[in-house]
Amino acid sequence: MAQGEIWVLGATGRVGRAVAAQLTAAGAVPVLVGRDAGRLRTAAADLGLDAEAKIVVASGAEAMAAEITRQRPAVVVNTIGDYAETAVPLARACMPGGHYLDQANDPAAFHRLFALHDEAVAAGSTLVTGAGFGVVGTEAIVARLCENRPVPSRVRVDTFASAAVEEGVLGPALAASIVDSFAMGGRRYDGGRLVKTRLGAEVQRLTLPDGERMSSVGVPSGELIAAHRVSGAPSVSATSGLIPASLAVRAVLPLLSAILRIRTVRTFAIGRMAGIKTKAAPRPRPHTWGHAVITWPDGTARDGWLRAGDAMEFTSAVAAQTALQLAAGNGRPGAHTPAAALGPDLATAAGADFVDEALA
Repeated sequence: MAQGEIWVLGATGRVGRAVAAQLTAAGAVPVLVGRDAGRLRTAAADLGLDAEAKIVVASGAEAMAAEITRQRPAVVVNTIGDYAETAVPLARACMPGGHYLDQANDPAAFHRLFALHDEAVAAGSTLVTGAGFGVVGTEAIVARLCENRPVPSRVRVDTFASAAVEEGVLGPALAASIVDSFAMGGRRYDGGRLVKTRLGAEVQRLTLPDGERMSSVGVPSGELIAAHRVSGAPSVSATSGLIPASLAVRAVLPLLSAILRIRTVRTFAIGRMAGIKTKAAPRPRPHTWGHAVITWPDGTARDGWLRAGDAMEFTSAVAAQTALQLAAGNGRPGAHTPAAALGPDLATAAGADFVDEALA
C-alpha cells in the first residue's frame, strides 16, 4: 500500500474537513481528495499541513475509484454521501489489502456493502459501514451489554442526536439520504427477518440520564441493522428523536413514504431539499445520547446509555478513530459495522462514555 496513506474523500465538505482535522490532531497526515484543487489546498492550509502536502483531484465516485486503484492508499474514508451508490465501487477499489469506511445510515447501503463480505475476506480487506453516530452510539452499547451473555430475545435502540448547524445548503447527498429513508417505510426485525412496519408506528417517551424528557419514533436505519448483527436477537427495533412524535406528523408519514417511492417525485424532492439554506445555530442540547434495552429469554433485561457531545463531532471522531485503527492493522477482514470490526471501546476512543447501565 502507499506508505500507510489515509485518504479522505470529500475532504472539503463538513464531515470530510472534520475527519481530516481529527486525523491531523492524532498525528496522521491525511491525503485530501475532492473535485476542486483550490479548495483542497485551502483545506490543507487550514489543517496546518505543509504546502507540498499531497492532494488528489477527482470528480465523482468513479474517478475516485480509479485513483484508489492506481495509487493504493491503505485506508479510504468515504464522506461524499449517497452511500447506497458510492460504497460498493469505492470499497472494491480498495481491494486487495486496502481498507474502507463510510458514515452510511440506511439499510440499503448496509446490505450492499455486506454483500462484499466474502470478497473482502479473500482480499484481506476490512470494510466498515456506519462509522458515525448513531450506529456506533447504539451498537457499542448493545455489544457491551451482550458481551459474554447468551443471545438475547429482544433489542431496542434509540438515538437522540444534538448537533450544531452550519450555514449553507443541505446538499444533494444528505437530501437523498433523508428522502430515501422516508421512502423505504418502517422496518424492524421479527423472527430474525427484516419486515415492513408502518412508518412512525413505534413511539418511545424516555427520560434521558440528564433528566430531560424526549420522544422518539420508529425509523428504518443503520442502527437497526447494526443492533441485529451485533446481538443476534430475533426481535429488534430502532427509534430516532429526530422525527416529531406528534400524532399529526405520524399520521401522514405512511402517505409521504408511498409518494416518495414514485421516481419523479423522489427526484423532485431531492432537488428541492438539496437547495434548502440552513442558518448557523448551536446544538439544541448539551449531549447526544444513544440508548439500548436488551431482554434475554429468561426475562433478564439490561438498559444502557452512551453520552457524547455534538453528534457531528462524534461522527467525525468515530470515522477518524476507525481509520487510524484500520491503518494500524486492528480490523478483521470482511464487511462489518464498526463495533463488530473493532469492538465497543471504539466509542470511548472517539470521546463518548457509557452511563447508567441497570440490571432489571
